[in-house]
Amino acid sequence: TLFQNYNTGEGTTLAGFPTRSMCEGIDTLFGRDSKSAIYSVIHLRKLEDVGYAILGNVAKHTGCDPRAALEMRPDYVRTILKPLGMLHHPIVIISDGQNQDAIQRLINDSDIGPKITLVPQESSWKGGDMMLGILSNVFIGNPASSFSSFIAKSRLAMGKGHNYLFRARDSEGRWQTVCGDSCVFDNDISHF
Repeated sequence: TLFQNYNTGEGTTLAGFPTRSMCEGIDTLFGRDSKSAIYSVIHLRKLEDVGYAILGNVAKHTGCDPRAALEMRPDYVRTILKPLGMLHHPIVIISDGQNQDAIQRLINDSDIGPKITLVPQESSWKGGDMMLGILSNVFIGNPASSFSSFIAKSRLAMGKGHNYLFRARDSEGRWQTVCGDSCVFDNDISHF
């Protein structure tokens, strides 16, 4: 029901403000091709000064890396997207703008940088960014972020796979998923 009755940008809110279209971001980036667009979304969320503490707590419960989802280093992203063949398609970054170092590292990477797409500031808003993540082919998020968790939960409710939130290096140094999709529904892990 939620996804059948979404904001289309027509009308006003209860407070009298104009509504925005939930598809504003995807329509801005992909236009007429928005229904058939193949793309990945990376949610970069620094979580101010408490980000490492929150992610560290999630890591204790799941075994995920206590830094990787905040830093989104190119090798971390590449090990997810390359096996899926998604390095040949746009990689959209949704962000609160606080983690410019991570964005710049991804832009500077020779494999990832040419595919990076940033949502123009005038088209970026919580609802539009959320739908970009929900409708993406691959979603890479931060398990310490309630926004990432909501996107992952929505994708699972819609039958979509390829959510990457809980990852760590194995004994041979390879990035692996350490806590499956059901982890986003575990109240001991996602306490938001």
